[in-house]
Amino acid sequence: MRKVRIEQINFDLTWSIRHEVMYPNLPFDTIKLANDPDGIHFGLYANDQLTAVVSLFNSGPVHQFRKFATRVDAQGKGYGTLLLKHVISYVKDVGAERLWCNARVSAAGFYSKFGFKETDQLSQSNGIDFVIMELQLYN
Repeated sequence: MRKVRIEQINFDLTWSIRHEVMYPNLPFDTIKLANDPDGIHFGLYANDQLTAVVSLFNSGPVHQFRKFATRVDAQGKGYGTLLLKHVISYVKDVGAERLWCNARVSAAGFYSKFGFKETDQLSQSNGIDFVIMELQLYN
């Protein structure tokens, strides 16, 4: 059994996993966000190795997570599930009313398992189709 922990991390620690998973064929700076310094960033460590990352931003009671990524060699092992459950719990604890993301259309089924609903807001970036998905939180 792997030893797993989730903790807040500095935003620059998210960059290598974001790049490896999301846009490995684009320049490294593609995965940096202008507002990274303003976010809260979580890292999941498996056996003391940073394995999955997510960045959280809020505007009042509404929170958005971005750049949710699990290392390619660790996908399908439940790490993303653990990290997303942590984020949902965190935003509930701070009194959020809604959590949303720009989900890759190919990952919409994953988010649906956690109660996220697809909106009719679709977009495309770097040749990838996205849909805004949201989770209403009732505290």
